[in-house]
Amino acid sequence: MMMDCEPRPQQVGEILVQVQEDLHHLKEKLLAQGDGKEVDLAQLQNAISKTEDGIRKRTEIVLNQINRQVITLPSLEAQQQQYHQRTHENPPVTMESTFDLKAGMGLKKPTSYDTRNVPLSLGLNRVPSKQQQSIQMTGLTPGQMARHLWSIRAIGNPQNVCNRQVLNDQYGIQLPLLPQKTQSKHSQKVVLGTTVEPLTVLPKANRVDNQLEPPPISEEDARRGILSLLERGLIPPASELTLDPSPVGHKLVKLHEPQEKEFNRFKPITDMANNLAGVKLDVSSRPGQKEDYGDIVRIPVVPPRLTPTPETRAMSGRTNCSSKTAKTSATLKTFDMPLQPVISLPCLPEIKQPPPTTPAVDDDCKSAAHRFAIQHGRTRDEAADFLAFKQHYCLTWGSIVTMIKYLERMLSNYAVPVAFVNGDRLADLALEFELENAPEIDNLLTVILNREDVEAMIRKPGRRFKGTNGVSLAAARIQSTWRKYVARKQYLEYRKKKWAAGVIAISWIMSIKMAKVRKQLKITRADQLEAFKSRTKKLSASWDRIKNSRRVIIHIPSLGLNQSIRDSINDFNVRQNTQMSRLCDIKDPNVDVIFISPVPMNDETLQYYNKLIGLKTAIDSGNVDDQSDLSDRYRIIVPEAIKSFPAHRMCLSTILKYSPRTLKRVKNLIRGRDAYIVTGAPHKDDLYLSDHLDVPLLSPEPDIAHLYSTKSGSKRIFSSAKADMPPSEYDVYSLQQLEECLAQLVTENLLVHRWLFKLDNEFDGRGIAYCDIAAHLRCYKWALKESRRYGEKWNKKWAQEAAYIKIHAEIPAILKTFAKPVNDKLFPSWEKFLEAFLGQGGVIEACPPAESMTAISVDMLIEPNGEITMVCCGDQIHAETPFACWGVSVPQASVEPDILNDTCKRIGMACKSRGVMGYFSVDFVTFIDSQTMEQKLWAIDLSLMYSDSLAMFRLMEFVSQGVLNTKTHVFDVPTPKETKPKKKRILEGMCEEPPKNTNRYGVMSARLLHTNLAVVHYSVYFQMCRAHGIGFDIQEKQGTVFTLVDSFNREKLGMLTLGDNLQGALATFARNMSVIHQEISAPNMQGTTNFKDAIEDIEGILGTTVQNAEDIENKLKLDPKDERRSDSTTRSLSADCQ
Repeated sequence: MMMDCEPRPQQVGEILVQVQEDLHHLKEKLLAQGDGKEVDLAQLQNAISKTEDGIRKRTEIVLNQINRQVITLPSLEAQQQQYHQRTHENPPVTMESTFDLKAGMGLKKPTSYDTRNVPLSLGLNRVPSKQQQSIQMTGLTPGQMARHLWSIRAIGNPQNVCNRQVLNDQYGIQLPLLPQKTQSKHSQKVVLGTTVEPLTVLPKANRVDNQLEPPPISEEDARRGILSLLERGLIPPASELTLDPSPVGHKLVKLHEPQEKEFNRFKPITDMANNLAGVKLDVSSRPGQKEDYGDIVRIPVVPPRLTPTPETRAMSGRTNCSSKTAKTSATLKTFDMPLQPVISLPCLPEIKQPPPTTPAVDDDCKSAAHRFAIQHGRTRDEAADFLAFKQHYCLTWGSIVTMIKYLERMLSNYAVPVAFVNGDRLADLALEFELENAPEIDNLLTVILNREDVEAMIRKPGRRFKGTNGVSLAAARIQSTWRKYVARKQYLEYRKKKWAAGVIAISWIMSIKMAKVRKQLKITRADQLEAFKSRTKKLSASWDRIKNSRRVIIHIPSLGLNQSIRDSINDFNVRQNTQMSRLCDIKDPNVDVIFISPVPMNDETLQYYNKLIGLKTAIDSGNVDDQSDLSDRYRIIVPEAIKSFPAHRMCLSTILKYSPRTLKRVKNLIRGRDAYIVTGAPHKDDLYLSDHLDVPLLSPEPDIAHLYSTKSGSKRIFSSAKADMPPSEYDVYSLQQLEECLAQLVTENLLVHRWLFKLDNEFDGRGIAYCDIAAHLRCYKWALKESRRYGEKWNKKWAQEAAYIKIHAEIPAILKTFAKPVNDKLFPSWEKFLEAFLGQGGVIEACPPAESMTAISVDMLIEPNGEITMVCCGDQIHAETPFACWGVSVPQASVEPDILNDTCKRIGMACKSRGVMGYFSVDFVTFIDSQTMEQKLWAIDLSLMYSDSLAMFRLMEFVSQGVLNTKTHVFDVPTPKETKPKKKRILEGMCEEPPKNTNRYGVMSARLLHTNLAVVHYSVYFQMCRAHGIGFDIQEKQGTVFTLVDSFNREKLGMLTLGDNLQGALATFARNMSVIHQEISAPNMQGTTNFKDAIEDIEGILGTTVQNAEDIENKLKLDPKDERRSDSTTRSLSADCQ
């Protein structure tokens, strides 16, 4: 099939043309045999093999002849003469005239060749020319030209690894073999110690003192580099380094107009005669020499073959992968280098060259040959560079075509004018995504050479709408955005309604559930209340037996106040624990005590109370050594839920309710025994505890207790008991009612200068405000004249009408300006107090119109069988405020016992008639009326709870074995026992020794506060007291006893002093506080305390008692029968009513 040809290089092109013709004939023959005839496969295989062998042999012969050619350059003069002769005959062939193999069978063999271009010999760098004109030569293909240039560079570089091989292959020069240094084999033996010389480091002195001059830097250290010097400390880290000369050079850049931009498009060189067309022969000009290059064609300079390095290999790997941030290889940047001019040499002789042949594909020029352009979304498939790329990758062309379609679609969609594609990268990307999903935009951008420009266009907002179907896409986008907006708006509205419906549904469900819970809780409360009434009846029936037999008293000192009041009390649990002296109920040998503590107890506190309770036998016998362990008769239990609710100020009953283990323990302790609960301020959870433990409560119903413990409720009790009360109005809930009632009270009682305003639900003197109305009333003198003018008729409404109108007009301004709350921490201003007053209601009450007055506290008990008894009574001591009871002195000595007993009995009967049972306290105030000069006793407050003064009185009874005579209000102790009575001779004229005084007076308080006590442990504190003689005499039943309230902070405690007279007990109490304050305080650390205020009040009381004692002695000398009457005036405390 293939014709024989002579082994000449000029016939290679003819061979290729003949091969195409043979293949065409073979195709026609196969098509002709396709009509039902079998194809001879052996003959077809034979023809193809014969053709391949012929082409391979002819190619090897041609290449061998070309490589063995040695061409010399003719003289320049001869070349110039021949050039002038040829220029008139045939013009030179340019680089763009290539040998096209795609023209088909109609391509004719060229009849003449332009052999005016000759290859340059080695070492030729510059060929001088008179006219410096460019010559375009045909000849070598770009691949052969690149290989030839690579050979020249390898020969010119002795360090090139191919230098020796190229000289030997091309010119037969055998260079001597230089011995290379062989690396010594590494020894397998482990070498110990350092293998490098130590580097210089910053001396220790310079590291310690930065101000010392740094050591000099040697040349060896300097060669290590700046980073090494910084790491070793030879250069301070904060030094500012300047490189001289700077590695960055600055140069002005010329800005070109956009119109000057030109696109140079080049086609690959396939003509074998143009082998040296890309070599720049001479680009420099001598001074004064005019340059004229004529026709210059710029071609890209082919980069040298680079030795692959780890960096280039890594870059190549990243290029071939489908990463999002593929970068262009360094070799591809050579296309951006300026094209070199080619100089025409007219003097070169005409040398015949072989016809153009198919260039051999070389890896060195691979990046330059496989480059094509996509313009306006369409590939230039007719361009020679694209055809060469297609021919090279013909075996994998299917996947490449798919990838090109992706590229065209992307560039067309984004209206990219032109993009230059790296064919090799495109082929790699096509192989990667051949069986995978479609590539993304970032993957496609990796194959584009001008990626920066293309990516900038693609990333520009709105660019997509300038491409194919941009108007339709824009319209679709607008429509979709509008539909999205409408749908989003509807969805938000729907979600809002759905959320509202959900909230309503949840609220409704919760309200239904809460209603069910409330209903169930109401039923449970009703059942518990019925059980409470049932147990109370049983307790009433068996009380006479229980109080004289063995029993267990469960003390729960809970303050079941309103939640708002509990939240406003600091250290609420410590405030509940002020009644630790309830343990002294074991004075009765038939009583065992279970005390529920609202605060944790440490070992030191438990040891103190164990020792205090153990003194009972010693107190009974009068011998200190007779102490016993009574720990089996009392228990101090702390509920496990004490620390479970740190943010909720729950009362002790509620905490015990959520302590199942404590309830189980208490239930086991009282199993099979008579027991009852004594609580503090009653709470609804007390009913739950009573029902759970199945024991009765010695207290009234919680609702009844809360009702009559308010200021308005107590007024109802006092009114029904017909007890004397100050002029007052209760159940005031509006501002108009407040102003009208106050104006009426002021009009009726013009002699009262100060009026008090009390909140219903507050306690302990917290919710009180006062205002001196008479001092700021402008019509006060006129009203007094009117009252004197009317005389006894002033009580009539018609007589008071004129004064009432004037006083009522002035009341609002006076209250707003001069009314003042007592507790400014809880109510900073009158407006805050008024808001609370109108919110919960209150009373308006007159302050006693006297300069000196005494407040009295009486604790009473209504037993389950209905018997009313007075437990204790005492005169109040005030410290922080004159309206709050800080302590008491027992027994009271301010009022006649008969008057006080009668009033208390009537109040007790009124409470009993309303279902009150258990312990309660009544507060009175007594003073001398300035008009009648008679002593008056007003009932001012009622608290249906177990008070602190009662708990301290239990301690007084325990340590003294004394008994309070409720009829005479005298506290007597048993006469101390004498082991050996002394016999004394009674001489004539001598009186018998008077009997020992068995009367005792106690001064007690459970609210001593001093923040400096926190720095002193209890053991040190008791040693300090012992050193100053602060203690208790068991035989004489006199001295001081403490109660420990707070085990951890130790800032609060209680104190009781006993003496044989009131002045002595008060003086001892004041002295103890003064000594403690001096011992635990310093001039610069006084701390927060109420000792000073209490001491001042006690000193005032002592001064009054001394004066009253002198008056009593004088009266007794005049009238010995008036002893008891004078005793009622022994004290007059500077305090106010509560």
